[in-house]
Amino acid sequence: MSNGNPIPIRPERKQIRKWIVLGVAALAALIVLASTFTVVPAGHTGVVVTMGKVSTKVMQEGMHIKVPFIQQVEKISNKIQVIEVAAAAVSKDIQQVNSTIAVNYRVGLQSSANIYKNIGPAYSDVVLMPAIQESMKSVTARYTAEELIAKRSQVGQEIKETLSGRMEDYGIEIDKFNIVNFEFSQEFNNAIEAKQVAEQNLIKTKTEQEQAIVIAEAEAKKQVIAAEAEAKAITAKAESQAAANRLLTQSLSDVLVEYQKVQKWDGKLPQATGATPILNLNP
Repeated sequence: MSNGNPIPIRPERKQIRKWIVLGVAALAALIVLASTFTVVPAGHTGVVVTMGKVSTKVMQEGMHIKVPFIQQVEKISNKIQVIEVAAAAVSKDIQQVNSTIAVNYRVGLQSSANIYKNIGPAYSDVVLMPAIQESMKSVTARYTAEELIAKRSQVGQEIKETLSGRMEDYGIEIDKFNIVNFEFSQEFNNAIEAKQVAEQNLIKTKTEQEQAIVIAEAEAKKQVIAAEAEAKAITAKAESQAAANRLLTQSLSDVLVEYQKVQKWDGKLPQATGATPILNLNP
């Protein structure tokens, strides 16, 4: 039994306690050391929060030192991100327009702290998606449904510019804006189809009329050419006959004329009246 004196601690136990204390101290030191350093990944910025207060300066990618347990570093991605949104709007001619929008965006390097402080990590849901909807409605209302189809590229560019202006104050940069598709009511689609059919029929009729005109003009031209050819032939024949007549006339001589007179004489002499007696040539 003990007589009131403390029980002596064995050396082995003292050694174990010493190692435990050293281990705990080393672990605490490692935790503190690990909390002193932070790494900001590539394509990100680090927003420093000191006991709830957001610093205006951000950490760039790489390793940094911070005050352990007092400062926290929130990583904000500055890479290009893609968001796809279903948007509904009304055209200038009161046609319902449903579309799918794809937007490439990113957070500006110097805007990370402001976005984290004033909006939070869900900034795309809080400000970007509503801005896409409003920009879509604003621009779509300036065009008719047919114009939206025909000027799709122009409409997309205007929506992008409108959206970029809305996001500029937040520090969100719009890199690319794409209208994936436009969808209209079935009635409008039927009307467009009917119009296309009518236009095709009109083009077909116009083409047939133009072909008929071309054929008629060709036939008329053919007849004119034939008539001109006939007229030239007649003229040439007349000129040839006239030339022959001239040659014939020029070839006539007095002998030929006399010969023709003899050929035509009936054998009777002309008789004269008056003082000159009529000669009788008969023996």
